[in-house]
Amino acid sequence: MKTLILCLDRDDDLGRKAGVASPVIGRSANIEAATKLAIADPADSDVNTIFGGIEEYDRLTGLGIDAEIVSMAGDRDVGVVSDNKIASQMDDLMSEYAFDNVTLVSDGAEDESVLPIVQSRLAVNSVKRIRVKQSESIEGTYYLLKEFLSDPKVRGALFIPIGLACIAYAASSLVGRPELAVAAIIGSVGAYLLYSGYGVGESIERHRESATESLYRGKIGFVTYLAAILIGVIATVQGANACWEGLTSEIFPGYLLLSMIFVQASVWWYVAAGVSLGFGKIVDLHLDRRVIGRAWAFPFSVVAIGLLLWGASAYILAATGEYTG
Repeated sequence: MKTLILCLDRDDDLGRKAGVASPVIGRSANIEAATKLAIADPADSDVNTIFGGIEEYDRLTGLGIDAEIVSMAGDRDVGVVSDNKIASQMDDLMSEYAFDNVTLVSDGAEDESVLPIVQSRLAVNSVKRIRVKQSESIEGTYYLLKEFLSDPKVRGALFIPIGLACIAYAASSLVGRPELAVAAIIGSVGAYLLYSGYGVGESIERHRESATESLYRGKIGFVTYLAAILIGVIATVQGANACWEGLTSEIFPGYLLLSMIFVQASVWWYVAAGVSLGFGKIVDLHLDRRVIGRAWAFPFSVVAIGLLLWGASAYILAATGEYTG
């Protein structure tokens, strides 16, 4: 039985720093490669990985076990590119040499993440991790954090609320009302959580795709989508202006009244935007000779919701003496 002692360098420090092409096969070739890497970067932990592999090679051959040491490097583009490169080298090596098992030598979690690639080709007898002071634990922690934050969903869930909180605090400070910071932060983060929880982003993406399709096919829906966006912007500006008047008044009206003022000033603009969307959808369905069906319900539902919001906000403002007409 012949044992392969495999030293892994997933991010290709051998190639980038020392100019050594992989795979590096044999004891003397690995000593030379490790020496070149040590001269190029004495602090690189892969130097110790290769020397650790040489130590294991000497131990096994001293016991009379047939063994060979090979160092493989991936690519600086760590991930699919580097793993494909290692897999290709493994296949080439297996086609030239008959190994029965492998001992994997690495310096941390990043290199060991390619273990499934090795296991799919050879039986893994053991994994030897080279510990250099505390670098192993540091590298392992860094790799796990990097993998965790590389997921776009995790990145968004973590950083977007923090970013919103910072922006809300900065905006409160700029308008000279730092006492609003806590409410602004809670409101911003809460709005984002509702946005994510109700899948508003997916709904917007569907509308975007529908608008793009309407543009390419010359549908009336594209025009109504643009109109809805512009009307929505006008609605937001109207509501914000009304709220600004309340914020700059001598007596602060309170958050509830501010929200009612915003609704009162903008609700019918938002209703117009929703009706515009519904109208465009109905016209497109009619021109395509498709069944309109429940599409009729959307504009009427928008108007009904608008009436409810307008009525509720008008009642609250009138009850507190803030309603002016």
